[in-house]
Amino acid sequence: MRSCHSCNIRVLVAIVCGLLTGVILGLGIWRLAVRIQRGVSTSVSSTPIQFCRNGGTWQNGRCICTEEWKGLRCTIANFCENSTDMGFTFGRIPVGRYGPSLQTCPEGTVNAGNPKATRLCNVSDYGEIMLQNVMIGSCTENLETLETQIEDITTESKNISTEAQILTADASILTPENITSATRVVGQIFNETRGAESQAKRVAITTVSQILDASEDVFQRAAEIDNEDSFSTLIEQMESYSYSLGDETVVEPNVAIQSVTRGSDSGSSVLFSVQKGSSGSLVSGGTSINKTADGLNPDGQTELQILLNTGENKNPCGFVVYQNNKLFQSKAFTATSDFSQKIVSGKINAKDQDPDVSVQMVFNPTYDRREFQLHSYACVYWNFLKKDWDTHGCQKHENSAGFLGCRCNHTTNFAVLMTFKKDYKYPESLDILSNIGCALSIAGLALTIMFQIVTRKIRKTSVTWVLVSLCTSMLIFNLLFVFGIENSNKNLVSDSDIKVNPDNNEIPVRDTIDTPNPSCTVIAALLHYFLLVTFTWNGLNATQLYFLLIRTMKPLPHHFILVISLVGWGVPAIVVGVTVGAVYAQSGNKSNWELDYRQEEICWLAIPKSDNFVKSPFLWSFIVPVTIILISNIAIFIIITVKVLWKNNQNLTSTKKVSSLKKILSTLSIAVVFGVTWILAYAMLINNDDVRIVFSYIFCLFNTTQGLQIFILYTVRTKVFQSEASKVLKSLSSSFDRVKPLPSMTPLRLRVRMYNMLRVIPSLHERFRLLEPSGMTEETSLS
Repeated sequence: MRSCHSCNIRVLVAIVCGLLTGVILGLGIWRLAVRIQRGVSTSVSSTPIQFCRNGGTWQNGRCICTEEWKGLRCTIANFCENSTDMGFTFGRIPVGRYGPSLQTCPEGTVNAGNPKATRLCNVSDYGEIMLQNVMIGSCTENLETLETQIEDITTESKNISTEAQILTADASILTPENITSATRVVGQIFNETRGAESQAKRVAITTVSQILDASEDVFQRAAEIDNEDSFSTLIEQMESYSYSLGDETVVEPNVAIQSVTRGSDSGSSVLFSVQKGSSGSLVSGGTSINKTADGLNPDGQTELQILLNTGENKNPCGFVVYQNNKLFQSKAFTATSDFSQKIVSGKINAKDQDPDVSVQMVFNPTYDRREFQLHSYACVYWNFLKKDWDTHGCQKHENSAGFLGCRCNHTTNFAVLMTFKKDYKYPESLDILSNIGCALSIAGLALTIMFQIVTRKIRKTSVTWVLVSLCTSMLIFNLLFVFGIENSNKNLVSDSDIKVNPDNNEIPVRDTIDTPNPSCTVIAALLHYFLLVTFTWNGLNATQLYFLLIRTMKPLPHHFILVISLVGWGVPAIVVGVTVGAVYAQSGNKSNWELDYRQEEICWLAIPKSDNFVKSPFLWSFIVPVTIILISNIAIFIIITVKVLWKNNQNLTSTKKVSSLKKILSTLSIAVVFGVTWILAYAMLINNDDVRIVFSYIFCLFNTTQGLQIFILYTVRTKVFQSEASKVLKSLSSSFDRVKPLPSMTPLRLRVRMYNMLRVIPSLHERFRLLEPSGMTEETSLS
């Protein structure tokens, strides 16, 4: 007995080692083949990914660098190194920005937690990057207390402006209350009637640039609590300030101001241009003025141009460029993405609007053309009366070379509100391996369900309901997967042409548009439900076998079948219903709420972004429950394998003398209905393309054919199926003999061999005898 037991263990170890060796060898061959293939056909598009350094990204044929680097490959330093001065320590500071000190105001002070000082990193007239003097703030002042000093701004404007700049140096800690207070303070500094010093106004521009680094969410909440309309006041004051600087240019990372004086030799138009930079910062680009321009003349490096037609009016004019639209909180247009939404202001110094003054503009928006395509746009201006965007007096006009053209018959703050279509990469039809595997599984599951129902009384089995429920859910899931997983939107013709119709200058609702497809959402919900049902029945199957094989002397719990039926079909429905309801409730008024639940590429659950993975419905409504079921199934699988299948138990008559082949087949049978092979899905999360591809094929091979495996292990191997199959084979053979006598004995021998081969297939009586406890006669199936 002991020698037989040790023999079984040796056989099991040998099989496991052989399988592992085969898998490792296959992985090695596959990895070698992939490397050879990549070496032969190297993709040109992969080169730019490695071409940009130091965090730069390849977009639209060039490297877009972070603020700290510049150059063709983002390899030229554009920052000041860590420094210490006057007892204050500063980290790395990008050129054009003030860096906050690491020392902050202590607890208990009014300005607790804010930096005590700031320091500017700038470029000298000779092109040398250098640090400016340290500016020390006061820990007894904050933005709210600065508001109370606005009345004394004439005499204290420089100190107030410096304090505001220091307090807004770290935009990540700004609150909505800080934003409103800062805009009120700097708005009054720009107010001509206050008489603030010119240096105070120069520092106030830096403050405006710094607060524009705060998040969009903070600005939205600040606009809700702003009862004094401080945003519009600040915008108007900066417009007036823009033509009071002579011919000076002031450029900050998020704000650029250009003043232009006019003389008798000036033309009737002024052209203001903003060039593209190596990063999103305005400092990295450049601005230029042409006082005698006749028209727009953009080139490949132009990001925007505005031509101010002044006619006979020779008064000074000014231009303001905002890097983003955060000061322009619109109720009509919702920006959900980080596309370039620059705002440009063109203003001439005149008390009344001159009817002869007009503007022409071109915009070259910055966005990732590999992921999005521009769908449409509207030419708008900021209406201070409506406190929102308006199109009155503005229209679109065609322009070449990808520029968006606008023309307006008045001057103020202008923008183009763009709508984009996401360029989804819809996958090709299902892989051949998936199609074949799913087709075989569908056929095998259908035959298994019919066999289990038709022969239930003959077999007198106690696992019919669980197995039929498992096969039914798996069958429906496979049918939905094959015929519904692909989004029908992939067959729609992509409209890549920009809609430039001048008669259609309507303000869009949001900056991205999606083609709704409710049927795809329904398919995703059904796939979600039936896959959860499949895993739930896997777990219930494991639970039932645990009761039957481990707790052999105890009866099944009361109303066991009814309870597991409610759990198997009801709990997944609750999970799916709660998930869809929660996603819809959190989406608010979003028209494309369904894309928070499902993907657009295929009709399946949305894959969360890395920064939102913990809050994603995909994690809590699928990965977590499936992981719990798999862990419990694997634990029960190990217990049954060790205590029942591969251990001689005197209480189980079927394990006293059973071949190793039967034990292996029985182990595979349990592994299949427990869904153990789904653990391969976790290997597909490995951050290596070669390994992930290999495991994807292995996962596809094992799981798309799971229905076929159940058919072979739970239908073909039964004595009833083999007996009926042999009868059918005999009947077909005799019918064929009656129709056409055979001239020779060769086909007869072939039929005899096929019949004998079918007879010797290892079978397990009833549900399979290896798992049937001796003396157990209780019938627990539904009747």
